[in-house]
Amino acid sequence: MRLVILGGPGAGKGTQAEGISQHLDIPSISTGEVLRNAIANQTNLGQKARPYVEKGELVPDEIMIKFIHQRLLQADVTQGWLLDGYPRTAFQAEELDFLLENLGQQLNWAIYLNVPKDVLANRTIHRSRSDDKPLIIRRRIELFYQRTIPILEYYSLRDRLLDINGNQPPEQVQQEIISQLRDSATSSASNS
Repeated sequence: MRLVILGGPGAGKGTQAEGISQHLDIPSISTGEVLRNAIANQTNLGQKARPYVEKGELVPDEIMIKFIHQRLLQADVTQGWLLDGYPRTAFQAEELDFLLENLGQQLNWAIYLNVPKDVLANRTIHRSRSDDKPLIIRRRIELFYQRTIPILEYYSLRDRLLDINGNQPPEQVQQEIISQLRDSATSSASNS
């Protein structure tokens, strides 16, 4: 199973990614964590990404796809994976498809945690990491709506989008995701 999880800052992507990856026994790849580690370890790519991360801006596509490529070549992802935090634009979604094609893989589903804007803002302010200042939070939510919404169209047109109500308790969100994945696996098996 190869999955991406989409949703605004505070939508619960990390929590759900962890639960799904445990349930399916695949690694969850948090691009935020990959970026933070690369910056902390002062890798070449980390140095290139740092100024963007510090301003709360998106890291440019050509840098991000290199991070993803490096990560998908590691041994722990041969049986599947769940990407959290990438892709964030329709262009990145397309780049990811090209990369996967080159690696002989294919994305199964994009899981969208659908959460209203005001709920995202409240949740993010309450979880506050060091980079979660109200102004940066608002900027991130704005960027999310500008850039991520076209991804939903991209995956929807390819019948690979699962739209999940993310504005409910985490356990219910988890159950909804798992049951939709199960249903979609069943229906695609009966269609082939």
